[in-house]
Amino acid sequence: MPLVEIKVFEGELSEARTREVIQKVTDVMVSFAGENLRQATWVIVQEVKSGHWGVGGKALGLNDIKAIQASKPTP
Repeated sequence: MPLVEIKVFEGELSEARTREVIQKVTDVMVSFAGENLRQATWVIVQEVKSGHWGVGGKALGLNDIKAIQASKPTP
């Protein structure tokens, strides 16, 4: 039984986007595990309070993620 846990900042995804993530992640897992496991594939989206997530020793928040999303990728 596949179990996928996804952590995002609280308020980062709307309910509609969360449902879309669950559906698409399930589709990807089924592409590897087989269609018969669709009904047994669990996807859990957990929201983490902004500022309660650290990377490289630095606490990050939702505004940090939004800034990263808005920045242009380097070529």
